[in-house]
Amino acid sequence: MFVGFFGGLAAIALKFLVHFMEDVSRNISSHLYYHIAYVFLPALGIFLAVTWQHLGNRDKIQKGIGSILANIKKNRSNIRLNNVYSHIVTSSLTVGFGGSAGLEAPIVATGAAIGSNVGKFFKLTPYEKTVLLAAGASAGIAAVFNSPIAGVLFSLEILIGEITIPTFIPLLIASATGVVVSKLLYSGQLFHLVTEGWVVTAIPFYILLGLFSGWMAIYINKVGGKLEGGILKKQNRYVRALLGGLFLGLIIMIFPQLFGEGYHYLQAILNGNIDALKDESFFAGWLSNQWFMLLFIIALVFMKIIASGITLGSGGNGGSFAPTMFTGAFLGLTVAYGVNLTGLIHLNTSNFIAVGMAGALSGVMHAPLTAIFLIAEITGGYVLFIPLMIVSSISYIISRLSSPHNIYWQHLIHEKNIHPGQDYGMLNAISLDSIINRKYTAIDKQTTVNDFYKTLAVTDANIFPVLKEDGRLEGVVLVDDIRRRLFNQEKADETIADIMTVPPAVIDYEQPASSVMETFDAIDVWQLPVAKDGLFIGFISKSALLSKYREVIIEQHKASDLFA
Repeated sequence: MFVGFFGGLAAIALKFLVHFMEDVSRNISSHLYYHIAYVFLPALGIFLAVTWQHLGNRDKIQKGIGSILANIKKNRSNIRLNNVYSHIVTSSLTVGFGGSAGLEAPIVATGAAIGSNVGKFFKLTPYEKTVLLAAGASAGIAAVFNSPIAGVLFSLEILIGEITIPTFIPLLIASATGVVVSKLLYSGQLFHLVTEGWVVTAIPFYILLGLFSGWMAIYINKVGGKLEGGILKKQNRYVRALLGGLFLGLIIMIFPQLFGEGYHYLQAILNGNIDALKDESFFAGWLSNQWFMLLFIIALVFMKIIASGITLGSGGNGGSFAPTMFTGAFLGLTVAYGVNLTGLIHLNTSNFIAVGMAGALSGVMHAPLTAIFLIAEITGGYVLFIPLMIVSSISYIISRLSSPHNIYWQHLIHEKNIHPGQDYGMLNAISLDSIINRKYTAIDKQTTVNDFYKTLAVTDANIFPVLKEDGRLEGVVLVDDIRRRLFNQEKADETIADIMTVPPAVIDYEQPASSVMETFDAIDVWQLPVAKDGLFIGFISKSALLSKYREVIIEQHKASDLFA
């Protein structure tokens, strides 16, 4: 409840701040010729966000949902404290001045940071910190959309990757708390969906929308992912922010619907007010022609992801959640509006807009349950549940055939070589400190082999460190190397310096257990030295790590049985 309260509070604070800044930006633009301010405002916002990240935050902000997954898998669910407030500052500057990105990812990152740091304060286990981290993320999503079930499912599908009672109940409590905060402090919904019951004759067109959604998800993952990876990489961060922001501004001046999150125009088309797309547009006269309007809507479908990619690739802070929903909504509008123009059948545009959002989210995030229940909760019922299931499942299948991983994991796999799977989470629940063997016998490198036999006779160790005067590791001596000299008197006068070897790797004390296991597997050894701040502190064995891993599995199964 504590994490849910502050996660929901952070989400509402960010929404209020961004909406205020958007209103100021639109007011400035309305007083200038042809809304020329749209060219410069996004560049200003991104430049300020980059400046904060560099000077105010020392580049310690961890942007995107992918960074949360990386911390869960590689850093024992520890997230830096500065992420509690940094995302609120940088994303409000980025989106408030017109950056074409979403706030859901920064909200999730803020909630996750709150949960992680609460866990660190109370010295909880990595598994418990993961649950609290996910609780903060659930509360943020739930508070924004007033969707408690969708908030829970988002964390289960995206962050944790499994659904169990020990995780479901805490997330449900946090998510419900976030919604209560939202109801008290943010009475209005993000947007209202005006939908009607679906008809059987529309099913073929829902299937068509599902196919389009799957293909669009592939486009979003490839084009958006490539742009988010960075543009103008040869330029320094400030030049990149200004040039990228100016280019984005030119796009927004041509397509003002891409300004900010885009929910303003999304609400308009949900209300059936297609003519709202003429506002502030160079093409207002041409858009009176229905077929030209259709082409304009199709252009918005493709341009939103490009604008979002430029926003993030030039240094702004935001996410792809809102751009994906925007793209899916206008894709649904494209299908319904285009079919209605033919006169063959009349489709309810609001229904297709709502279902299109779910289809895009399902395909991009590989989270069909989140997509279905999010839209179902926003609509206030399950009137569209069957179309939501059809479109979301088709989109998910097509996207999954193209790539087995969602947009967040694709980045982690390609850029950081981090892979999904429960092994990482359970391994990182292990504290290296608990399995380090600190009972070692250090040897001077000038010691002769003959003298070393006396040490060997009173210890069971099979590996010995050779240390420098300052405590740093110089090499190791293996019993196997000594054994070969036992019956060779010619070798008895050799010194340890002659037979010691440099270890193939040295484990850092702060290294996550999953990385340690990867090191063991890569070099095929069973013992490695451990150093803390460069000083040798002991050895770690693969057998001890595997034994501890087994204990963690048993403990987590006991926890599941307790809740069950």
